[in-house]
Amino acid sequence: MTSTPPAGRAPAGAAPRVAVVGVHGHGTWHVRHCAELHAAGRIRLVAVADPQLATPGEPAASAAPPSSPPAPGAAGGGRVTRVEDLPAGTLVFADLESLLAATEVDVVVISTPIHTHVPLAELALRAGADVLLEKPPAASLEEFERLQRVVEETGRACQVGFQVHGSKAARTMAEWVRDGRLGEIRGIGAVGTWIRNQEYWQRARWSGKRSLDGVAVVDGAVTNPFAHASATALLVDGSGTAGQVTTVETELYRANPIEADDTSTVRISTTRGTTIVAALTLCAEPPGGDPQIIVHGSRGRAVLTYPTDHLELTVDGVTTSASYERDDLLLNLIEHREDPAVELLAPLEQLGGFTKVLEAVRLSPPPREIDPALINWQGEGPERHPVVHDVNKWAGQAAESLALFSELGAPWAAGNEG
Repeated sequence: MTSTPPAGRAPAGAAPRVAVVGVHGHGTWHVRHCAELHAAGRIRLVAVADPQLATPGEPAASAAPPSSPPAPGAAGGGRVTRVEDLPAGTLVFADLESLLAATEVDVVVISTPIHTHVPLAELALRAGADVLLEKPPAASLEEFERLQRVVEETGRACQVGFQVHGSKAARTMAEWVRDGRLGEIRGIGAVGTWIRNQEYWQRARWSGKRSLDGVAVVDGAVTNPFAHASATALLVDGSGTAGQVTTVETELYRANPIEADDTSTVRISTTRGTTIVAALTLCAEPPGGDPQIIVHGSRGRAVLTYPTDHLELTVDGVTTSASYERDDLLLNLIEHREDPAVELLAPLEQLGGFTKVLEAVRLSPPPREIDPALINWQGEGPERHPVVHDVNKWAGQAAESLALFSELGAPWAAGNEG
C-alpha cells in the first residue's frame, strides 16, 4: 500500500513539483530556468499562473517536449511568456488560488508585482508549499514581519530571490571580513550606475510608484533594481537580520517624472559598528557600469563586481583577483527540502536588514526633483533617458568616502541646489 505524501512533499524519489506565478517580465527568466530543470529531470514544472497567459486551467499541449527547453532568449527578448514556451502538459491558471485548488505543488516561484509578494507567499506557504520569492520580499517592514510569522507557523521554507546571495564571490568576501584578512573594517561602500529608459518606467502600472491604490509598492532605485547593493553589503558585513541594522539615513532624488527615486544615497549603521553607504543611480552617464561592493579595511580593500561575480583583493599593497561561480537559489531550496542540513542561501529572516532599508525609503519624504539644468536627456521615444551631470563621479566618491551626496556637495543634493 502506497501512502500519500504530506502537503508540500513529492513522493519519495520523485522530482519536486514546481509552479511559477507571474510569468512575464522577470518571470520569463524563471519560466525558462524551470523548463530547463524540467528537461533535465531535476524538477517537474506542473503549472503556471498569470492572468495574461492563455486559457486558464488548460495544459500546454502544443509545447515543445520536456527534452527541448526554450532556447535562451526565446521568451525573454520581449519579456513575455507564451504557452508554447512551457513544457508539454504544464497547466495554466489565471491566479495562484485556482492553481493550488487544482494542482499538487511542492515549490512555488513567485515573480509578481512587489505589493503582491506577501499575500501570494502566504497563500503558497499555508497550502504546504515552499517558496522562492522574488526580491524585495515585502513592501513594508510590517508585511515582512507578517510573512516571517507565517514561515514560523507553517514550518515551510521561504528563499528570497537575491541572486547575489548565491554568489561564491559574495560569500568569500564575507569570510574575509569575518577572519580579519582586511584588518579593521572602516566601512562598506556600494555603487551602482545603470541606465533605465522610459520603457522601463512604463513596463507596468506599478513601475516607479511609491504606492498604488493606497497600497505600498516602493519601486525605486534603492529598493528594486539596486536592492542587491545594500542587501549584499549587509550579507558581507554579517548583518542580514532586522535586529542587526540600527539606523538608516536616506537621500532620495529623481530625474524621471516618477514617484520613486532614481538617484539616491543611503547610509546604514549596523550593530557590528559598520557604516554602509550605497550610492545608486538609474540615470548614469553612458555606458553605465556593473555595481560594486567595496570593503574598506585597515590592511586593504576588497571589491566585488556583480553580476560578473569578480572579486579583487588588495592587502598590504598586493592585489589578486578571481571570478567565482554562483549557486542556483531554486536548486538550493530544493536541496534544503531534501536535506534540512543544507542551509538556504537567502532565507527570509536574513533579509530583514534589507527590509529595514526599504522601510526607511518608504517612510522618507518623496524624492526631491533634480534641477532640469543638471539633466541631459538622451535618446528618443521609449529609449529616451535622463543623464544626471557627473553622477557617476559623485556615486563613486560616496562609496569611497562613505558620505551622502549632500555631504559631498553634489549640486542636486539637499542644501546645494543653485
